[in-house]
Amino acid sequence: MSVMDKLKELLGKSPEKFRQGIDKAARTADEKTGGKYSEHIDKGADQARKYVDKHGEQEGRKPEGGPPPQ
Repeated sequence: MSVMDKLKELLGKSPEKFRQGIDKAARTADEKTGGKYSEHIDKGADQARKYVDKHGEQEGRKPEGGPPPQ
C-alpha cells in the first residue's frame, strides 16, 4: 500500500481532522512569511480543502458546508 493510499484511507475516516490540519498549516505559513504570500497560501489551502471534500463525498460522507452526496 502506497503512502497516498494510506492517506486516502485515513482521510475517509476523519476528514475534519484533515481540514483542521490544512487550516493550521496555512495560518503557520502565512505567519512565517509575514503575510507576503497570503493570496497563494489561501489558494493552496482552498485546493486542499476541495480535495478533502471531494474524497469525503466518494466515501459517502457529507462534506462540511456542501450538499449531501448522491
